[in-house]
Amino acid sequence: MNLQVLEGILIPFLGTSLGAACVFFMKEQMSERLNRALTGLAAGIMASASFFSLLSPALEQSAGLGAWSFFPAVIGFLAGMLFLLLLDRLIPHMHLDRSEEGPRSGLKRTTKLVLAVTLHNLPEGMAVGIVYAGWMYGRAEISLMGALALALGIALQNFPEGAIVSMPLRAEGMPKGRTFLYGVLSGVVEPIGAVLTILAAGFFIPVMPYLLSFAAGAMFYVIVEELVPEMSEGRHSNVGAVCFALGFALMMALDVGLG
Repeated sequence: MNLQVLEGILIPFLGTSLGAACVFFMKEQMSERLNRALTGLAAGIMASASFFSLLSPALEQSAGLGAWSFFPAVIGFLAGMLFLLLLDRLIPHMHLDRSEEGPRSGLKRTTKLVLAVTLHNLPEGMAVGIVYAGWMYGRAEISLMGALALALGIALQNFPEGAIVSMPLRAEGMPKGRTFLYGVLSGVVEPIGAVLTILAAGFFIPVMPYLLSFAAGAMFYVIVEELVPEMSEGRHSNVGAVCFALGFALMMALDVGLG
């Protein structure tokens, strides 16, 4: 694994860590408006990355199948959605709106909140790993700059996720250093998932379109299940929708401009 790949898979983790660091210089509680804006931005970036960085290359790689070129993308996408659905059911975690009833403090709640963001980071780490693996193995549809664009886009949307972990825990009285640590730990799964995906990708190059669309499906599950409801919850506001559009356009510009 060369230095360029190593740097690329660490970029999203840096985004999570910087988001968690918000606990050191922001108010102890994130405003509802800011939370909606950041969540909408994250959702827009993820939606754009899922299409331009994952589904589009998957469709291009399957072009040789003719009328059936859609098949790998459809199967992989649905498999990714199902995979995240199963994880969502099996792993005890809180949804990001934090509306779940239960204790308002303590290890149990903290652990479930960290698991929620960790669960979201898993498909993102897989996506970065798959795209970099595609570039390493010479897939013409995937460029190094395109892989970098995906890593940068995911880092941008990881920023609010790191804050979503650290800020609420700080508001409950947890020390800043500890809340920062929990936020950082929630992002560790990304580089680990990316490395494992790259190591395994050599065995699955013939099914790369399925893997790309699998990651896209997993990311879309997070968007639909968590981020969109979170940005739309409570009193009506358009800030989430506006930031969704900005995030989508930003990631599209990164992917097309750098790819």
